Amino acid sequence: MHNFQVNDMTCGHCASTVEKAVKSVDAAAQVKIDVNTRKVEIQSEKPADAFVAAIGEAGYTGELQV
Repeated sequence: MHNFQVNDMTCGHCASTVEKAVKSVDAAAQVKIDVNTRKVEIQSEKPADAFVAAIGEAGYTGELQV
């Protein structure tokens, strides 16, 4: 599981865009997004770096939380 803080995700549209970016890396990924806390939880076997890149390409800053 990967946990990200996406501080520039401020609304439902942003969350939808981030989710699409995550699914572009792994269509089978389970994604939980909380816009209020700006947290994204991803369950996937893919490496976290792939999601960082995809979220970045979508225009957001995803910081991996350890």
